[in-house]
Amino acid sequence: MKLSNKARYGVRAMFDIAYHNDGSPTQIRTIAERQAIPPRFLEQIFQDLKRAGLVTSKRGPKGGYALALKADEIRVGDVIRAVEGPIVLTSSDAHRPGGDATSRRITEEAFVDLGREIEGCLDAVTLADLCARGEAEGVRRKPPRRYVYSI
Repeated sequence: MKLSNKARYGVRAMFDIAYHNDGSPTQIRTIAERQAIPPRFLEQIFQDLKRAGLVTSKRGPKGGYALALKADEIRVGDVIRAVEGPIVLTSSDAHRPGGDATSRRITEEAFVDLGREIEGCLDAVTLADLCARGEAEGVRRKPPRRYVYSI
């Protein structure tokens, strides 16, 4: 199984908000810079994440995207399903006539079972788990930019 760039970038962007901004609003350009993701592509990904209820958005200079749930409530599988749709290992030729139908049914059932196992693995990891890995690896947290006003 190979994840698309869209799925990988979605997970990285969600990790970025959870880790570097503790879930508070983060602008797309900031995430794009830290994660080396094209900003326009990231905008599309965040639209999918917002539709799925995983992020909220706020307009304005202190706005951006924020987690809609706590980091320990958002699973990697949720993020992947939000941007890619269902995680499926079966193919469209499962219902195609011809060949040995019994063999095809047996192997397709095995792929369905494997798909459930993979989905279970992806759902076993939360954004909080990724943040804990970041801490353990010594990833330096980059706090949100603070605006200093002089009088």
